[in-house]
This record gives sequence, structure tokens and C-alpha cells, in this order.
Amino acid sequence: MAPNENAAASEPTEELAKDEATTELQKEPAAAAEPQQSAEPETKQSFMEAAKSDALRPFIIISTSYLLFTITDGAIRMIVLLHAYNKNFSALQVAVMFTLYELAGVVTNLAAGAMGARWGIRFTLIIGLCLQLLSYGLLFGWQDDWSKSTAIIYVTIAQMFAGIAKDLTKLGGKTVTKLVTPEEKDTQLFKLVSLLTGWKNSLKGVGYFLGSALLQVSYNLALAVMMILILLALPWAVLGLNKDLGTAKSKNATLSDIFKMDNPNLNLLSLARLFLFASRDFWFEVPLPFFLRSPSCEGLGTTFCGDDGSVCTDGAVCDPIAQVCGNPNTGGGCGGLAMDRVIVGAFLGGYIILYGQVQSWTPQLVTGPLDQTPPNKLTEVFWGVINCAPTLVGFCVLQYSDMFDNYDKDAMTVMLVVVIITFAVIFAINSSIHSFLVVNYASKDKVAVSVGFYYMSNAVGRLFGTIGSGLLYTFVGDEANDFSGNDAVAGLASCFLAGTLSSLLAALITLKIEDQKSGLKCGKCCTIVGREEEVEEEDKDEEEVQEAPKPDPTTSGPLVQSTVPH
Repeated sequence: MAPNENAAASEPTEELAKDEATTELQKEPAAAAEPQQSAEPETKQSFMEAAKSDALRPFIIISTSYLLFTITDGAIRMIVLLHAYNKNFSALQVAVMFTLYELAGVVTNLAAGAMGARWGIRFTLIIGLCLQLLSYGLLFGWQDDWSKSTAIIYVTIAQMFAGIAKDLTKLGGKTVTKLVTPEEKDTQLFKLVSLLTGWKNSLKGVGYFLGSALLQVSYNLALAVMMILILLALPWAVLGLNKDLGTAKSKNATLSDIFKMDNPNLNLLSLARLFLFASRDFWFEVPLPFFLRSPSCEGLGTTFCGDDGSVCTDGAVCDPIAQVCGNPNTGGGCGGLAMDRVIVGAFLGGYIILYGQVQSWTPQLVTGPLDQTPPNKLTEVFWGVINCAPTLVGFCVLQYSDMFDNYDKDAMTVMLVVVIITFAVIFAINSSIHSFLVVNYASKDKVAVSVGFYYMSNAVGRLFGTIGSGLLYTFVGDEANDFSGNDAVAGLASCFLAGTLSSLLAALITLKIEDQKSGLKCGKCCTIVGREEEVEEEDKDEEEVQEAPKPDPTTSGPLVQSTVPH
């Protein structure tokens, strides 16, 4: 009997293969009449044999292409942002440059879900890689002598193609995990999704660092190296995948099905995802690198430098006309840590790598030991509330601590590192749980459509956070003079507060999801919310006790008296 194609594509381990074999024997009694064939011991597949199998080949090809693409996705953000900072663009202007990158994700995730369902993951993956090549190619045309408005329009359009590419490629990376995992294997699905998502984000962190390091050498070199990485992934996607992989039934492959509100859990999770990712992008993508690059406010516009820029503080420059120390980018504010571009890239890249590795090991190191695997909506609410803490602490320290008023650079650096590392760990756990819940709530024959709708909300959240961060960072805080720019400390503090409110709102929305049957534990011995079956049994016992007949006092008296010896 020829094995079912979907079943074959969903058995990535030897254990699952055994389960399938058992099922097939139960379905075909005739096979039991062949004792010699069934008695043969199964041989364990090597990694290379498994990689060549029909079951794992799509997963390996798509995941590898997705991971290589992710390096270029991280790099393009740092290349554009740091190059724009050096050209004196403000935080809001840079945020605008990313507007179409994020907005394209809103439309793309809707269209990609329908495209993937109708034409398959191979189609969306190839289109995504080609559009990333186009985006990098267009960035070669960014000229130094352009006006700011011309540069903003051009770079925004170039980044639009990168935004489309990211979400088309992401669709394949996310949906393939669902396609290679059986419905009943929720714990394995959680581990597989966490592993892929974690490594994706770790390599994105590598892209952050590579982009900034290569930019330090040459802008054109940075673009060229990233294009080479995309070209390495493209042939495998073209030649190694079945065109029907990930397609849905014809009745589910229409764009109108994306807007069918027949999956309330997925809809609520999508809305929560919007605010979860806004909680990070309100301060991470634009304000944090600008703050790390901005110089101290001390002496800006007041310290005479003549032709000697060495008398200015770190990160400041000597204005050749006024001959006083000034901010090289007044739109970036002052009061930050004045870090070099490579260090900024390493700082942000380190965050992304840590975030990615925590995602990879969340089932084994966090939710597993806490008896929260597979997670449910209560697990996400628990970690979503905890996600508010780091940014709230960051806001309070920036707003009220003396270390920023006195410009204690060492203390400022330590505080930011602690806040960012803590947030990276907690946010990674939240993101890992979210990534599992979306594929768990999605129906298998509509997985591409469902994941596309979910990541549309992810793109809306990033857009909301990016634009909001540009506005807050640019306009919150007083400007001392024309040579300093606004107070970056006040700007970053406001961004941290906005992130805290977004985290809290995401947790409150998640409470509305109907997925609490398994309860919530915090270790083997601590139950926060009991399983619904246990709660129902306790309620039933209480009702039985309350409904039990009470003894009649008129008859119980004599009975009692009769038992007392005289």
C-alpha cells in the first residue's frame, strides 16, 4: 500500500515512524498475515538518510533558506539605520524609512496566506528570496548628494520590497513545522517551532552584527555580502521542493477565507500579538540604537573647540562654522552612551542572539521544568504579565535615577544591559509560546492562511511600535540649543513606558482566549489554576455533599436514645 503523502511528510523521527507503522497495520489486517516481514527489526536512520527522506527534506530546505535569509533581514536594518544616522537623519525620519517595510508586512501576510494555500510554500519562498535581492540591489543607488526627502522616499520604497520578502519567506519557515508534525504531537510541535524560531532570531542577531561591522568597512561591501547569502539559498528552494507543499483544499484557498472569523482563539491571539511586538519595537528598533550612538549633552553648543575636535566629549564633533562642540546628529538627541557603530551592532546583535537561544530552549529549560509544556493561554498570560517588569523598571530608572542626571556612563551602561537582557529572556519565552499557539490553533488544511493572518497582526504591531517610537523619541524631552538636540534620556524613558503598557494590554487580551482546560502550574508542586476536569470534579463533590439528605430530628432522637446503655 502506498503511504499517504501528508502522513509521510509529517514523520520527522523514528518514534513517529513507528506510530505510523502501527496505524497502517491496524488499518490493513492483511498485512498481519506476513509474520516474517513484520518481525524484521527496524533499522535506525542516520541523519543524512533522514535528511534525504521525503519526510524531512522540505523541512531542511525551507529552514536552511529561511535561516540564511534571516541573516540578511537583520543586516538590512542595521545597514540602513546606522548609515542614515551618519547622514544626520532623525529617529522619526528613520522610522518613516521602515514604514513601508512594516506596512508591506500587513498586506503581504494576508496575501501570502492565500498564495501559500493556493500555490504552495515553494512559490512564496522563491518570490521572497528574489524580492530580497531586489531590495539590496536598490540600496546600492542611495546617493550621498540627495536631499533628505528624496533619500527617505527612495529608501522607504527599497525597504518595502524587503518587508514583502521577509513575510513571504517567514510563511514557509513557520508553516513547514505544522506540516511535518502530527496533530496529536503537541509537545514535539512546541519544541520544533521553538527550535526553528530561536535559531532564526539568533542568526538575525548575527546579521545585526555583520551589517554594522561590514558597514564600518564599506556600505557597498555590506550590501554585496548579504546578496551572496541570498544567492546561496535560492537554488535549493527552486530545485528541492514540491510545488504542492502547503497547499490547502481549493475551497480554503481564497483570499476571503482569511477574513472568516471562524477561529476566535486565533483572532484573539493575533490581536495580542500586535501589542506584544509593539511592546518591543516601541524602544528597541530605532530609539535604542539612536540612544547608544548619541553623545553626552555636556558642552554641546557651549564648549569652544576652534579647529580641535578632541576637546569635545565622546561622540560629539566640532562645528566648523560656529567652532563649538555639537551633536553630529541633532535628530538623534543627546545624553546617550556615544558608542561606535560596530559596538552598537554587537549590542543589538547580542540581544537578538540571546533572545533566539532562549526561544530555542524554552520547552526544555523553562516551560518543561515548570510543567507548562505544551503551553496554553494561561501560560502566555503568566509570562505576558512578567514581560511588563523590565521596561517598567527601565522607565523608572531613566526618569527618576540620578545616574542619568549625573551622566554616570558606567552605571548607565550596566542598567541598560540588565534591563535589556532581562527583557530578552522574558520576551523570548512569550514569543516562543505565541509561535506554538498559532500553529496549534490553526487547522492543518488551512495552516498557510491561518499563519498568514496571524503574522499580519505581527506586522501591524511592529508598524505601530516603530512609528510610535520615532514620534516619542524625537519629540519627548527638551532641546537645550541648536547644537544638542532633544533630551534622549526622556525620549527613551517614554518609549519604555509605552512598551510596558503594550505588554499589559497583550496579556489582558490573551485572557479572552478559550484554552485553559489544562490549567496553569509553576512546577510540579505549585498549581496556580487547576485543570478543568479537576475543578469540575471538586464542584461535583461539593454539590453532592450539599444535596445529601439531612437526618430528621424527630426520628433521630429516639434512635440515639436507644443506643445508649441504661
